[in-house]
Amino acid sequence: MSRPPNQEFQEWWNKQRDKQQQKDLFLENPNYHLTTVDIQSPTGGESKVNKDRTRTRSPKQLFWFSLLKFHQFSNSFLSLLRTANRRISESDYPSPPRSQSESPFYRVIKFFLIVIVLLLAFELVAYFKGWHFSPPRLGKVEVVDLVEFVYANWLNIRANYLAPPLQSLTNVCIVLFLVQSLDRILLVLGCIWVKCWRLKPVAQMEYLDDVENVSVECYPMVLMQIPMCNEREVYKQSIAAVCTQDWPRERMLVQVLDDSNDRDVQDLIKAEVLRWQQRGVPILYRHRLIRTGYKAGNLKSAMSCDYVKDYEYVAIFDADFQPAPDFLKKTVPYFKGNDDLALVQTRWAFVNKEENLLTRLQNINLSFHFEVEQQVNGVFINFFGFNGTAGVWRIKALEDSGGWLERTTVEDMDIAVRAHLCGWKFIYLNDVKCLCELPESYEAYKKQQHRWHSGPMQLFRLCFVDILHSKVSLAKKANLIFLFFLLRKLILPFYSFTLFCIILPLTMFLPEAELPAWVVCYVPGLMSLLNILPAPRSFPFIVPFLLFENTMSVTKFNAMIAGLFRLGNAYEWIVTKKLGRSSEADLLAIMETESDPPVRSPTLRRSSSASGLAELNKLELKRAGKSRRNRVYRKELALAFILLAASVRSLLSAQGVHFYFLLFQGITFLVVGLDLIGEQAS
Repeated sequence: MSRPPNQEFQEWWNKQRDKQQQKDLFLENPNYHLTTVDIQSPTGGESKVNKDRTRTRSPKQLFWFSLLKFHQFSNSFLSLLRTANRRISESDYPSPPRSQSESPFYRVIKFFLIVIVLLLAFELVAYFKGWHFSPPRLGKVEVVDLVEFVYANWLNIRANYLAPPLQSLTNVCIVLFLVQSLDRILLVLGCIWVKCWRLKPVAQMEYLDDVENVSVECYPMVLMQIPMCNEREVYKQSIAAVCTQDWPRERMLVQVLDDSNDRDVQDLIKAEVLRWQQRGVPILYRHRLIRTGYKAGNLKSAMSCDYVKDYEYVAIFDADFQPAPDFLKKTVPYFKGNDDLALVQTRWAFVNKEENLLTRLQNINLSFHFEVEQQVNGVFINFFGFNGTAGVWRIKALEDSGGWLERTTVEDMDIAVRAHLCGWKFIYLNDVKCLCELPESYEAYKKQQHRWHSGPMQLFRLCFVDILHSKVSLAKKANLIFLFFLLRKLILPFYSFTLFCIILPLTMFLPEAELPAWVVCYVPGLMSLLNILPAPRSFPFIVPFLLFENTMSVTKFNAMIAGLFRLGNAYEWIVTKKLGRSSEADLLAIMETESDPPVRSPTLRRSSSASGLAELNKLELKRAGKSRRNRVYRKELALAFILLAASVRSLLSAQGVHFYFLLFQGITFLVVGLDLIGEQAS
């Protein structure tokens, strides 16, 4: 079923094109909007007068046009300042928990900020005294002032004791940076090779659309699970998308695994499940009384049911995922004839990727992850990290690998690593897409990234010995330890934060330790260009993407350290906030399903009556009363002031590339710290 054309987007595109054409005409002739009739006289004098009048009015029109644009920019800038002032004034209400605001990591950053500010003040005094051009030296007669004597000692200390270890750390980070960049280049080359030679998995069979002429026994038994927790905004569309799968109902079962602790949400989900039961869909509602282990515990509890042994495969969809009706028909055939195949993973597609700047930047990152990383690893080594959703597992492989474990916050990566160590293979389908949502607020995105970067370090610490003692080849062990865990999960956030947020500002105050311009600008620009290749329409956002990725390094580094050493909230699991975005194709599919006549079921209850529906409508309206508040993020703000102070020091030394990078990176940290990116609360 092909997706219908987006007429709304086409109308928007036509309007934008017309506006651009009108703007070009205005610059060429400011009187283009006036209805004029040129009458050619025999002498041509009147035409000449009109041309002269046009020339005399053009500068005035351009002046007012420029003044209008300046007024609009001023209003936007003042609105931004008022918003920032309001965020800062409201940052203490409600006051954040002390464990969060005064974490050890934040205290280290705050101490670093104090040191940088003191050094900047000291350097400003030295600059205005002319010591940057003729630095004082110890043992000279002209060193008579106390401040000059202190500055001369500072020059000696930083040159002999501080700069050498900083330069050594800089060289180490540069080497790590180059190794990780080389890994990224090889992944891109591998993706190009896959595209050029059209390498992709091939199924030995396929299911035709003509179901009537095909025996039901040809379809394997498939279990579909939808784990969710307080998913008020998205439960309807996810259940509807899974229940409308083009698969014989006798050969499928839908499990709605609800871990909600909100009774209103539980009642809503129960009513939705009952509604689909009335239409003849085999769907069950499960709710755990003892909610331990988060998502892993939820899936583990569902797989312990007696009827699971009758099913061969299990498809998992998070609450905001909306698989197409032919999802099972496009994924299950790959298991035929591949007895060592454990997982078929599909690609994510995002219904809100153009909602705001934050979702656009996330789309760039995840497009590279799926188009390059997952596809290359799937084609060449048959292993990659399970994305936790939009995939089909062979139940036998899950059982052989030990099932779902609750020991980390990345149960998907955990089961994938254990299955790989047991000899199972994975397949990634880049052509099969499953619609989902991106976090639209920075708060939700930050919590998601913390879990995604803390969990792998927890898992690496737990399974390192198992990898060494496993029976897989030495090459697979090296790939798991050095590439999968160390390089892409540990080294990347380490050098990104250390190099651009710590070392770079310090080199401005310790100029004896140098950080080359190609490390600051050119190589990161090349890596950003490679990242954006899978999403070419996002090319105008290449600079914001580079700056934002460096900004997120503080969250990723903090999560990596917390997961590696089991610090703070390393095991914290917070459900990512969703807003219930739906695509046109999903709405059409649901409308078609709604037109089907309901099937009478003996399990009908009074809750489906008119009074029950009225009560459910009241529960739905409760969500409108809930409001959110934009926050102020102190670690990001502290790093913003650190980088801006370093940019001032760089300006004193006339370092062009370093100054511009520090300036724009500091502004980016400031914007993120004030929560001015992503969804804005009204």
